Amino acid sequence: MSAIEITRQDLSISQLRAEAARTADAKQARRILAIAMVLDEHPRLLAAQAGGMDRQTLRDWVHRYNADGLAGLETGPGLGVSRVWPKPN
Repeated sequence: MSAIEITRQDLSISQLRAEAARTADAKQARRILAIAMVLDEHPRLLAAQAGGMDRQTLRDWVHRYNADGLAGLETGPGLGVSRVWPKPN
């Protein structure tokens, strides 16, 4: 099992936890807390389970966090938000 690396260092573990407490989006909060656990050197499996995801999904979120910071962890179209399509006439 290869380690995942968080390259973004603009927020500390305690700052990430504070951001998780501030967000109204529960899914984003779980992702932020999983990132904080990885930074705190918890095993990847434990961090993933705490965030309600598998290890591969956590890896994907780490890549998004590294690229876009907290904005990369937001829930958006195609990331857990159901869409209501217009009915054909």
